[in-house]
Amino acid sequence: MLDVKTYYQNTRFDYRIVWGHPENLAMHFGYYDEHADKHRAALSNMNRAMADLVDIKPGEQVLDAGCGIGSACFWLEENRNAQVTGISIVPAHIEDCQKNARKRGAQNTTFLEADFCKTPFPDATFDVVWACESQCHAERKIDFYREAYRILKPGGRLIVADYIRTGRPLPAHSETLLHGWLHPQAISDIDTREEHLANLQSAGFQSFEIKDVTPNVRVSLRNLHDLCRKWLTIGKVLRFLGIVSQVRMNNVYASMTQYKALQENAWMYVMIVGKK
Repeated sequence: MLDVKTYYQNTRFDYRIVWGHPENLAMHFGYYDEHADKHRAALSNMNRAMADLVDIKPGEQVLDAGCGIGSACFWLEENRNAQVTGISIVPAHIEDCQKNARKRGAQNTTFLEADFCKTPFPDATFDVVWACESQCHAERKIDFYREAYRILKPGGRLIVADYIRTGRPLPAHSETLLHGWLHPQAISDIDTREEHLANLQSAGFQSFEIKDVTPNVRVSLRNLHDLCRKWLTIGKVLRFLGIVSQVRMNNVYASMTQYKALQENAWMYVMIVGKK
């Protein structure tokens, strides 16, 4: 299976230019509701929806676990006056975050290369641990939950936006679709609702919930599918000419398969909230 660093290094252009926007730097899906009904607004609105669920307040210490190129970090500083630390195991992401911080004049964001399953932070450092479409990359989700619990202050909150499978095992066709999406995007597998709940409890969280927000993200998922389908022909030509890597082409196929797997009810998009 493809490793995380190789995947994101190869798809850097696609996330930054094809999908995201310089205003919000998003590498995630958009959240559609009464606050946003267009792509650019929906990308930023994902941050609002997550922040509202855990009521992030001015001055709170937030860890963005898998920060991409800084989307949530800058949004949280600018909109919630939070003190934000972003971590990623992808060196190029940290380089981009630091460049973006200088461009935006960010004063309350810091970035470092670190694994969110084994961070360098002392116990009880953060008020909030935040993970948007990053926890899926953890080989064992329990490792992420245990580390999040360790570095949260008493009363601290966890907020995760990510994908969960609807069963284990799924029918053979659905399993094929699921892994046809996951493996090219450096995700070994995703857990069920029951597995997440068991891991949250095992890690020590006493209060937690999983909220299905698939209806709010479905438009964004379909948009990515349609964008990839339109780009597929020219992508094949560029691949033949050696301009586009096979990793990027596989990412296009995987993104289309992701939506097909959603239509087969193989997975759902959720927000997971926990309290220490």
